[in-house]
Amino acid sequence: MIIMESFLFALNSVMPIILTVAVGYFLKKAGLMTPEFTKMANKLVFRVFLPVMLFLNVYSIESIADISFGFVLYAASAVLIIFALAAAAVVLVTDKSERRGALLQGSFRSNYALIGIPLATSLFGAEGAQIATVLSAILVPVFNILAVISLSIYSKKDGGGKLKRVLLGIAKNPLIIGICIGLLTLGIRALFVRLGFSFRLSSVGAVFGALKYLSNLATPLALLCLGAQFEFSAITEMKKEIIFGTLVRCVVVPTLGIGGAYLLFKDVFSGAHFAAFVAAFGTPVAVSSVPMAQEMGADHSLAGQLVVWTTILSAFTVFITSFILKSIGVF
Repeated sequence: MIIMESFLFALNSVMPIILTVAVGYFLKKAGLMTPEFTKMANKLVFRVFLPVMLFLNVYSIESIADISFGFVLYAASAVLIIFALAAAAVVLVTDKSERRGALLQGSFRSNYALIGIPLATSLFGAEGAQIATVLSAILVPVFNILAVISLSIYSKKDGGGKLKRVLLGIAKNPLIIGICIGLLTLGIRALFVRLGFSFRLSSVGAVFGALKYLSNLATPLALLCLGAQFEFSAITEMKKEIIFGTLVRCVVVPTLGIGGAYLLFKDVFSGAHFAAFVAAFGTPVAVSSVPMAQEMGADHSLAGQLVVWTTILSAFTVFITSFILKSIGVF
């Protein structure tokens, strides 16, 4: 019974994503999502809707005062190690620079906000959700900074200005800007609390409601665009890259990130911490990696393929990971 419940949970976590992508694909076939519309919609997702969503995700954090420094340090260090290993590996997989960037981004950048936090909630209840949400304030900026670096270092543009372009890309990245504004707003809110003011952004109903509307558009529109850009004909051409990227994201990364935490710190981290690790290392490639790849000149077709195939495979790998952690007494 537990096995079946775990499998159904993993399946139900990813099936809405797969079905929405399928709707986007059929809308393209029906002529309702043209390439021009899809490209512009991706720009809106990347420059407006996703930054607003990330801002609200950060703003929803009640307090970061109780977070374990060791927990954050391990998660961030593991992501950096995975990034470094993948950066070396992608050079051996393909000689196309734009594909290297997409593969590298897909190795470490999980679908933390869309699948990860709800997954942590299901695995370890309110405590898992709280720890995963607080960790998002650290990991989501790390994911986005490394994504800019990934897509920039394999850019076809040459010259000594590459470092400058990377730094500018980080500073001008709309997702990072959204997170930074969220952190700034958290600081202002904490100051208000100290001064005895109860005012919050949510108190301005019209503004907060408009932000929620924009935030709610991010995920479904990104998934529809992903489906509209998906091409089955690309599978054969990119077979090696798709297999490599999917196995790295769904098998290698969870083994390193979650397995390393258990081997090194099983007596230090709680079940809620491991629920957050599953959210960070066990979930598929982030949907936002596709519009970002498109905006920065990487192979967005490969990025889309990786989102789709890692999402499908993760229905099984998340189940296996959850079952193993349950069996050894972590959950």
